[in-house]
Amino acid sequence: MSTSASPNPLLVVSAHAGDFVWRAAGAIALATSRGDRAKVVCLSYGERGESARAWREGKRLDEIKKLRRGEAEAAAAELGAEIEFLDAGDYPLAESPELVDRLVRIYRDFEPAVVLTHTLADPYNGDHPAAARMALQARVLAQAIGYDAPGEPLGAPPVFFFEPHQPEQCDFRPDVLLDITPVFERKRAAMECLPAQVHMWDYYTDLAKRRGVQLKRNAGPNLGLPHDTRAEAFVRLYPQTTTELA
Repeated sequence: MSTSASPNPLLVVSAHAGDFVWRAAGAIALATSRGDRAKVVCLSYGERGESARAWREGKRLDEIKKLRRGEAEAAAAELGAEIEFLDAGDYPLAESPELVDRLVRIYRDFEPAVVLTHTLADPYNGDHPAAARMALQARVLAQAIGYDAPGEPLGAPPVFFFEPHQPEQCDFRPDVLLDITPVFERKRAAMECLPAQVHMWDYYTDLAKRRGVQLKRNAGPNLGLPHDTRAEAFVRLYPQTTTELA
């Protein structure tokens, strides 16, 4: 039986411990502010490829993992999200049937209504598409009634790819702009829980502003009115099913 008490639980599959914050913290905060459960699964801590300062300071691998885990837990707490670490290693994040199976079991247990993960293309970081491929494979396997894992077969939760760091190089063309204005300060607070990547704080603040401008432009005529909208961008993988076009 599902442990999800909320009607629209949100599952985020993140390659590294910080990815979910930069790319989807607004979506997570919106979900939890509505009373929905949100769960982040970090496949790795980002200990080898995304912890340069800690390595330069002479920290050991186990110390870096502990540091990154603490940062990610603090960020998730700011967003009201649950978090689970699979400690699968990074640079490279190796795809394996065992890791996919662990994800299947998480899908079956959590029964997400929506799934967020990385894009399938990222020439700068192979861990990101690896995470996406495993997230998608696990979703399909979790739907199979004969797959040997506890719980009922998964339904068909929509999957959204969140924005990569260099979108143009990843062929990222957003078709969903999510207004995160009411929760942006919570996203900023979550970002500031990640001092290992302090250089990202202002980048993703500025990106939220740019996406906010685009959201307003796509929501209606550009009347030149002042606004302070913040947004996150996504690509929807599977078709929307509907009885009314909107």
